[in-house]
Amino acid sequence: MKKLFKNEWVNIILVVIIIAMLLPQTRTPIAIVFNKLIAFSPGVTDEEERPEIESYNWTLEDRFKNEVDFRQFKDKVILINYWATWCPPCIAEMPSLNDVYQDYKDRVVFLFISGEEFETSQGFMNAKGYDLPVYRMKTNYPDPLEGYKLPTSYLIDKKGRIVIKKEGAADWNSAGFRNTLEELLAN
Repeated sequence: MKKLFKNEWVNIILVVIIIAMLLPQTRTPIAIVFNKLIAFSPGVTDEEERPEIESYNWTLEDRFKNEVDFRQFKDKVILINYWATWCPPCIAEMPSLNDVYQDYKDRVVFLFISGEEFETSQGFMNAKGYDLPVYRMKTNYPDPLEGYKLPTSYLIDKKGRIVIKKEGAADWNSAGFRNTLEELLAN
């Protein structure tokens, strides 16, 4: 009898979770929490397998409608994050990205690229209290920096090699990632 009761509770909990996932009001918050739970520090690509950016010929636009030439970031450590306000994994990783940004914004180039209108993306940042720099693409990205899957992030070293490519949510505020940043900044 005890086992049957326990199974009934498990079934009830599963039904409640399924119903909550079907309701639009609760689906996104549940997905965000789930993504935060499964987010780990992003893995570093082995040095001999790191692809290089083919070109720095890329134009972005900042929230003030100023053109930003990607060439100005050559020889710098760069973190690119493709994201959207409607993307639960993107929202889940934003707090950790904001924490890293606060500590490294003067030494690392951060490019948070969204295809949404600035009114939407900057409104999200303002509502959450984030200070992250939002951009839109004016020209196509250079290979291999595609961002079709959201979120997709790239950490690029001073030589233009991709040290980390991460699709999906990650814990960017981990000791491992911070150590990677420090190593790249020292070289």
